[in-house]
Amino acid sequence: MIKSRTPSFRDSKGRIIKDSIASLEVMMIGGINQYVLMRGKDINSPLLLFLHGGPGSAQIGFAPKSQKKLEESFVVVNWDQRGAGKSYSSDIAGESMNINQFISDIYELINTLLKRFIQEKLYLVGHSWGSFLGSITAYKYPELIHAYIGVGQVVNMKRGESISYSFALDKAKETNNKKAIRQLIKIGPPPYKSLNGLRIQRRWLEKFGGSVHGSTFLKLLIKYLAFKEYTFLDWIRTIKNGILFSLKNLWEDLMEVDLLKDVNKFKVPVYLCVGRHDYQTPHELIEEYYHTLLSPKKELVWFEKSAHSPNFEEPDKFYDICISVIKSH
Repeated sequence: MIKSRTPSFRDSKGRIIKDSIASLEVMMIGGINQYVLMRGKDINSPLLLFLHGGPGSAQIGFAPKSQKKLEESFVVVNWDQRGAGKSYSSDIAGESMNINQFISDIYELINTLLKRFIQEKLYLVGHSWGSFLGSITAYKYPELIHAYIGVGQVVNMKRGESISYSFALDKAKETNNKKAIRQLIKIGPPPYKSLNGLRIQRRWLEKFGGSVHGSTFLKLLIKYLAFKEYTFLDWIRTIKNGILFSLKNLWEDLMEVDLLKDVNKFKVPVYLCVGRHDYQTPHELIEEYYHTLLSPKKELVWFEKSAHSPNFEEPDKFYDICISVIKSH
């Protein structure tokens, strides 16, 4: 365990609550050190594990501020995945950045958490890239999962990126944004020749509200930004190293994802949280996936004021969904 910077849970007299947990730790997962943040007012509460987006968009540095209500009812676990955020290291081999290794890391982490907190199963949340990992995990290891909650659910990357590009270009034409039209036509439809093409498309997608509704990702990040779990250098490393490293090594594999074909029958309940304005993982594909997947229980939850990140754009509603999931099991 490292010296934890995360604030403890305290009562009205400033005393640390006896059965709470507020711990930022280094765990050996998949043969390398990876950072895990565990926060909850009661260690006996159900476990809720978040798989962050990206690849590489680690969230220990900003997610906890949006999860305060969740920490009242769960032990909330945020994990900076291999090669991302505080878990980034220049010593990580590029060949270890593959989907099979990530699923193995998740399996190992889940078993470590269940053993530590003496629980049989946990609740799993996957956001964006993490929703792909979460779907695979829930599909392969249902005995470890109470229920799976997909946020900004990845479905079919090739179709999704094509729809996303068309949306951005159509909006550019509707608004007569000549710069956007010029740049989008220049990079052409996906697949892009380089990550720079992806960066340009995402910039205009955000501009036209397909990533964050009524705001920008930077404003959303600043809203929840904290230096309690991350130092300034952690932020530099996350943005400068981890995101690029992860994208370079995983984007090509991610583009081959098609859950409609490969992962559509679950043995655990599935809840899909969908931003009405999401065109990063287009909402119409998520709705299509929902209608095809088989599960003991499934629910499609629309977030009318959100795009790609309803858990951050509408955190109170997301909390309500998580609580309803507990009550239904």
